[in-house]
Amino acid sequence: MEKEETQIIIIAGEASGDRHAAHLVDELKVRRPDIKFSGLGGEKMRSSGVAIYHDLTRLAVIGFWEVAKHYTALKRIFDDILKKIDEIKPACVILVDYPGFNLRLAKKLKKHGVRVFYYISPQVWAWKENRVHQVKKYVERMFVIFKFEKDFYARHGIDVSFVGHPLLDTLKVDCPKDEFLKKHGLKDFQLTIGLLPGSREKEITRILPVMLKAAAILKEKYPMLQFLIVKAPTIEHDMLTTHVNVEKLGIRLIDGDTTNAIHACDLCIVASGTATLETALLQKPMVIVYKTSWITWAIAKLFVKIPDIGLVNVVAGKRIVPECVQHKANAKAIAVELESIFKDETKIAAIKSELAQLKRNLDLGGASGRAADEILIRLGLI
Repeated sequence: MEKEETQIIIIAGEASGDRHAAHLVDELKVRRPDIKFSGLGGEKMRSSGVAIYHDLTRLAVIGFWEVAKHYTALKRIFDDILKKIDEIKPACVILVDYPGFNLRLAKKLKKHGVRVFYYISPQVWAWKENRVHQVKKYVERMFVIFKFEKDFYARHGIDVSFVGHPLLDTLKVDCPKDEFLKKHGLKDFQLTIGLLPGSREKEITRILPVMLKAAAILKEKYPMLQFLIVKAPTIEHDMLTTHVNVEKLGIRLIDGDTTNAIHACDLCIVASGTATLETALLQKPMVIVYKTSWITWAIAKLFVKIPDIGLVNVVAGKRIVPECVQHKANAKAIAVELESIFKDETKIAAIKSELAQLKRNLDLGGASGRAADEILIRLGLI
């Protein structure tokens, strides 16, 4: 009798989740190359051999109002993946972050008797803490990337494993700063400021124009400054170029070389999200920017339980880099915060020292491999 094929379905909804899910799949395939993978994700997962039913990264939305506007498309994808899971009957479903979608899916899967693992925790410790009860009901095991998350879930009686942060395994600099700058027509003796405006279209439209105005303010005052924009893989090239006056700022648009681009910068302006942690691990002082619709902001303020929203500051447990949030996310405020850093060598040194400590606290390599081992052991596949 022919042996039944083992299949795993994996669900990621944003650029960072797509990347981390792809590395997890790579590690699972090293250990069990016979397993077939399918699910929802993006190009990174597709490149790792996952059969993608829908590219959720192209529909990445944030906030209550934005989700409501895309409800019909998300509902169709949700219903479709449920049908696929019923047909395939996978060994398990691995959920990666993306809580609004994934926790609803976990509830349905529990009713269908499907085993559910969660990799990259939703930020229930920051807001909507009641979601922790959903996790306890519907998720068999959490695989978390921060130490404080393990403590948080353990306090709530949830089975949890701390596997470390996957960025520590993938953040590889392979081009010296001077070579990178020369390659892109920039000078290695000038102060270089990087703009990271996010991985969602709404982030680009809300945040990039403000970042560019801040850059213009600084450029007028300090003509020797030079700037580059780091494009996320989920954003179309044309969407960025419509906002950028290349001639006035002499700005360079970097596509597909994120780590080397951040490494080549002296300071950065970063949209709140995973990119702030990536920038921190590369020891770059930054200003964090966050701006959403006013209705989303008003509702979020009712639920947010932590003083800072930047992941770097949250993980550090204190504010080590400035945040310009919502009404403070304006060009003048951003320019003032950035200038206060690069004009003060003592402040630069202090921030870099804090970032180095943060990296040491996260320094547990092999996150994807560790998660892969634990998942396969629980499935009885190794």
